[in-house]
Amino acid sequence: MTTEKNVEAKVTKEEVKVSKFGKQEKHTVKGVEYTFQFPGTRKTQEILDAAKVYGGFSDTKYHEDIMEHVIISPLGVDWNYWDENDGYREVMTLADNFLGRQL
Repeated sequence: MTTEKNVEAKVTKEEVKVSKFGKQEKHTVKGVEYTFQFPGTRKTQEILDAAKVYGGFSDTKYHEDIMEHVIISPLGVDWNYWDENDGYREVMTLADNFLGRQL
């Protein structure tokens, strides 16, 4: 017979798993705050797979997908944004590290 105490003890012993989907992290680069959001394990793998072209790795495709699916703030971060703002390489490195820590 399972008692309330036994059930309670079992629940506290088990690790509660929390989804990483939607996890966010903020970084300030050159005075601009960027918010990264984890798009999920599958989407992250799809981003990585899409960047593998002709036996190599395309930073252009990878960074384009990061801008579209990972950087959620400020809005409108795309190639044109980087023509007018500093910090491209640093932001892409931070976003790449953020994704890597989630996998």
